[in-house]
Amino acid sequence: MNYEAIFAKQEGRTVRAALVGAGNFGTSLIGQAKHTALLDIPVVCDLEINRAREIFLTAGYAADDIEVARSASVATRALEAGKRVVLEEAGLISDLAVDIVVEATGNPEVAATVGLVALESGKHLAMVTKEADSVIGPELFRRAQRHGLVSTPVDGDQPSLLIGLLSWAHLLGLEVVSAGKSSEYDFIYDGIHGTLSWRGETITAPNFADLWLMPHLKVQETVEARSEMLRGFPQRTVPDLCEMGVVCNHTELLPDNPVFHAPHARTLEVPEILRPRSEGGILSSSGTIDVFNCLRRTDEQSFAGGVYIVVRCHDKETWNLLSEKGIPVSRNGEYGLLYNPSHLLGVEAPVSLLSACVLGYGTGSSNVSHRVDLVARATRDWKVGQQLVITDQHHHEVAGLEPLLMTAAPATAENPLPYYMAVGLTLVRAVSAGTVITRSMVEEPEDSTLWRLRDEMDARD
Repeated sequence: MNYEAIFAKQEGRTVRAALVGAGNFGTSLIGQAKHTALLDIPVVCDLEINRAREIFLTAGYAADDIEVARSASVATRALEAGKRVVLEEAGLISDLAVDIVVEATGNPEVAATVGLVALESGKHLAMVTKEADSVIGPELFRRAQRHGLVSTPVDGDQPSLLIGLLSWAHLLGLEVVSAGKSSEYDFIYDGIHGTLSWRGETITAPNFADLWLMPHLKVQETVEARSEMLRGFPQRTVPDLCEMGVVCNHTELLPDNPVFHAPHARTLEVPEILRPRSEGGILSSSGTIDVFNCLRRTDEQSFAGGVYIVVRCHDKETWNLLSEKGIPVSRNGEYGLLYNPSHLLGVEAPVSLLSACVLGYGTGSSNVSHRVDLVARATRDWKVGQQLVITDQHHHEVAGLEPLLMTAAPATAENPLPYYMAVGLTLVRAVSAGTVITRSMVEEPEDSTLWRLRDEMDARD
């Protein structure tokens, strides 16, 4: 698409946004927005005031142009004077003259509250916090529609980018067999030294050379052998399933395995592996969403966190030509891989903000429904009184809980409880390994916006 042409007729209009959450995503967004002609983000809100100020300073704004405001009136005067505004209280945004609120805290409870404040004050919502989106995304979408507003995921994160790739494929009439993303960090093979590395950790794997090339037959066996050799590394993370759960609620895709297959695959092998089992792959059917762990050499292009689709090659002559141009195609010529190997965080997020405010639609689907839930299964025994505390701040996951992507169900007493409704709560029942966490197992919070919105969504479903 010609993006300049799409947004050209704005007659000098500038979209104004407020950012909540001054983390890595927010830092990259503020830095890029300064160079995006149609977008201005003059408001940053974070509980850590200094961190919010720093995000503006890092982007090149002068210290004298930044004002900390503890009331809506002070913030409004500062905005009218052309200053950058730092807030500690996100609720103040409801009274400010901004078009859209970008929620990027990574905290599902805060995200639910901020999302509700934005929509109820007549502002569009860009939901970066996938942890909340996986629980109440369809409800936020419904509320936005009711008010004539937009609630959207954002480009720069995998859900929006994959939804965009899928919409492009559907427009062209490509038949999507499977889709998904690669895990966030590549598995890097050093054939000279016989080692494999992941996030700076290295193991010796002298026999991995035998598994480097995928044979014409025994695809499943090779995938399993690779997984076994790399069992010391994490092969699935909560964010992977969380992000793909959001995509499921925006599309027709579903997992055929609640923990995904997550094969270790070189990029050129993806159309060979992530195709139906009846055709030599590992999937039970078409229309499947999954994650693969990118396996590459040190001198090969990264696929870390990229998104992909595998399509059926109906026109063999065309796809033979494309394979000669470097497009990965399965050896039987039936399946091809199309992909975007990178996600650029806030650098490309302005596209979603402008789409919502200028065009009136987001970069997610136009029909969001509750199709799957990200839930948690115990991988060890838990005692009464223990708390489900996040132990990995980077991945927002709890040690001792395994993520599952299951068919959607109301979060009632004995039904599976969404992962990010359970996090941080105390167990009121003992939970044995292998048991899925249900609502009756935790002490319910007394005043939770996330829980309230989820209950309202379930009541309508």
